[in-house]
Amino acid sequence: FKQIPFNGYFELCKPKVVLLILFTALVGMLLSTQGSIPLDLFFFAMIGIGLGASSGAAINHVVDDHIDRLMERTHNRPLPQGSMDKKNALIFAIFLGIASMFILTVFVNQLTALLTFISLMGYAVVYTMFLKRATPQNIVIGGAAGATPPVLGWAAMTGEVNTEALLLFLIIFVWTPPHFWALAIKRKDEYAKANIPMLPVTHGIAFTKLQILLYTILLLAVSMMPFVVQMSGLIYLSGAISLGMG
Repeated sequence: FKQIPFNGYFELCKPKVVLLILFTALVGMLLSTQGSIPLDLFFFAMIGIGLGASSGAAINHVVDDHIDRLMERTHNRPLPQGSMDKKNALIFAIFLGIASMFILTVFVNQLTALLTFISLMGYAVVYTMFLKRATPQNIVIGGAAGATPPVLGWAAMTGEVNTEALLLFLIIFVWTPPHFWALAIKRKDEYAKANIPMLPVTHGIAFTKLQILLYTILLLAVSMMPFVVQMSGLIYLSGAISLGMG
């Protein structure tokens, strides 16, 4: 590790993506309880979830190295640039994964550790190694792994997963395909060159735009469900009412 700059390992973790993952995990934590969340549990949960996500990202770099070399968006990553070899990247990814499982199991709870491990495997193995190359519905099915962070945050605070936590999962699950297909349209030729069956490559841009529209409508409906089931509680306007009566 000493011969490789720190920023190379940092880039393997996909820090911008991990930051979004941690943000949605925090949302799950805050919505899981009416009171304040324990700071020590919050700290260890965020570190553990972040390390797990970073491990999956690093494995993705290793598996997709040959694809990354063909795409403008990814050809500057550490492995395609030759600033790091796959062995070091894989060792780093395994280390992060082990550290994540240790922290979550010892300092948070076993359920969060298990769900984080399933999410890691879902992204790094099921999506990256198989779905991405097998079907134009890759991002729909594989998006399940990326939709778990609020569930992880919820489980970290409560030790359980209920319907409300799964509703948060559903919002991100429905958001993922239209978000990614928009990127895939822009990078259509690159995905075709890399022989990745993204929807714009296999079904054309017009069909993909229609799917984006339909998923966006569905996303709007799903996003209203937390309000419908009163996840944040009822909003009482007693103060406004009393002022009006006065």
